[in-house]
Amino acid sequence: MSQSLVDDPIESALGPARPVTAGTGREPGRRVDVRRLLRFAMRRPGLLLSLVVLVLVVLASFRPDLFTSQDPLKGVPSQNFRGPSGSHWFGTDELGRDVFSRVVHGAQLSLKATLIAVLVAFVVGGLLGVVAGFVGRWVDDVLMRCVDVLLSIPALFLSLALVTALGYGTVKVAVAVGIASVAAFARVARSEVLRVRQAVFVEAARASGARWYSVLGRHVLPNAAGPVIVLATLDFGSSILAVSALSFLGYGAPPPAPEWGTLISDGRNYLANAWWLTALPGLAIAATVLATNRVARALDGEWSRQR
Repeated sequence: MSQSLVDDPIESALGPARPVTAGTGREPGRRVDVRRLLRFAMRRPGLLLSLVVLVLVVLASFRPDLFTSQDPLKGVPSQNFRGPSGSHWFGTDELGRDVFSRVVHGAQLSLKATLIAVLVAFVVGGLLGVVAGFVGRWVDDVLMRCVDVLLSIPALFLSLALVTALGYGTVKVAVAVGIASVAAFARVARSEVLRVRQAVFVEAARASGARWYSVLGRHVLPNAAGPVIVLATLDFGSSILAVSALSFLGYGAPPPAPEWGTLISDGRNYLANAWWLTALPGLAIAATVLATNRVARALDGEWSRQR
């Protein structure tokens, strides 16, 4: 039997798993995808609004000076407890500090902690799931029993226990929230690796003599990463809530750092005469979480059904 007859079935089986090479035929497809994406977003006003909110929050976290020029730590005692107005959009607090400026600068701390939390959960959970699904046997059993233990503990309680052991601070809060979310990522990654490992093109790659690390890196990981990435998008909103909750309880950055959860905690003592100290930062958190969930839902279901 000639070598070409042996290679043809393998090449046809491996075709879907290979990355698309650069060429002249790629650009029209990319333009069509962009047009489809724009049409997809334009037909959904809620999705467009969510994207605008997320863009504004990201800009605020990287360039807060685009939205306000006031110092979030400097107060004017003679202007304390001023309600929302043209000069102070979110009012002022008990020390005369501009609440809008504190919310804008607080986006940097809160999103930094959220990104670290999602990254920890994605890397650690994904690694555990890939090892369990690809290796199998007793390794799978041991790792999944550890994951089951993590799943049996409510995420917020586990985060509280971890941050109590690690100590206070934004990064430590982020690590605690990330570890509490590891189990979900491990489960999803394992199920996807098990599904892809049984595919025809993976069996063909093994039959052709490919090393295990080549099969894992070229075929299994690229085809199993999609649902895990979608889960990371879904987990972003819940991580914002968890980070804000721990900051509300006093485990975040020490005062006067303007973390979102800390702003709500500081304003709860003045609800009777200064409702804006808690309501408006809480509205910023709620808008960010709802926008993240709307975008994640579009990526998870609506866009995939139209492709």
